[in-house]
Amino acid sequence: MSGGTVNGAGPTPGGGAPGRAVGSVTGASAWTFDVAISVQKLSHAFAGADGRAAPVLRNIDLEVAKGEFIAIVGPSGCGKTTLMNLVAGLEPVQNGTVTVDGHTPRVGDRNVGYLFARDALLPWRTVLGNAELAMEIGGVDKAERKQRAMSLIADVGLEHSTHAYPAQLSQGMRQRVAIARTLATTPDLLMLDEPFSALDAQTKLLLQDTFARLWAHLSSTVMLITHDLSEAIGLADRVVLMSARPGKIKRVFTVELPRPRSIIDLPSEPAYHRISEELWHELREEVTR
Repeated sequence: MSGGTVNGAGPTPGGGAPGRAVGSVTGASAWTFDVAISVQKLSHAFAGADGRAAPVLRNIDLEVAKGEFIAIVGPSGCGKTTLMNLVAGLEPVQNGTVTVDGHTPRVGDRNVGYLFARDALLPWRTVLGNAELAMEIGGVDKAERKQRAMSLIADVGLEHSTHAYPAQLSQGMRQRVAIARTLATTPDLLMLDEPFSALDAQTKLLLQDTFARLWAHLSSTVMLITHDLSEAIGLADRVVLMSARPGKIKRVFTVELPRPRSIIDLPSEPAYHRISEELWHELREEVTR
């Protein structure tokens, strides 16, 4: 699907990763892009304890370009994960429209990969067996899936642990296996729901850096949900800030940092600190409401 236009909720042209738009723009522009995710006039509610509808999302408009990495941040309970679930087809859309690559989201779409805070590895499968799992379900030939899995296992630094079981691994090692499993199918869309939040600070930095390096070789579109502003700025092309519940898009920040990026070295970049300060200033208003 093509024909997206530059506006407050869409990507903007500029320097950055190949095929990804990260500049800043003022006024109108004729620049267009291929749309991976389109959210229009989206509102959503859940039933409250008293049986009345409790609004969670209100009037969300967002377009994400193919190959773009966006991060969504906001106060707890603002509807970040609900938005992701609607895009993934895990929740039915109540009001508004959501399309992914031009079609209505559907559960079990093999072009969508998921990575969560907990690895969900199968305890009876080895590192290799877990890394192969999604490909096995997808019908990939045994020899091909083993070759692809072994390559990714090496990429995440576990080449000496291929025959180990999850119980023998640290949480960081388990999450490395989850990354390999998710990327093995080369999904068009990656949905990341706080994938590094359960890790200690050092392991978190290293895995963020590993993921950014591996993603750079893919053309996948990424939607990341996170409470970590440093993670959002370090990984994303744009950071979407949501208001307190009912969640609305308050502001979209363009991350004007060149790619490839080293997540570990980013704190030395003046632009990183500028974006971080602006983002926290806006977020703090919502957190303290």
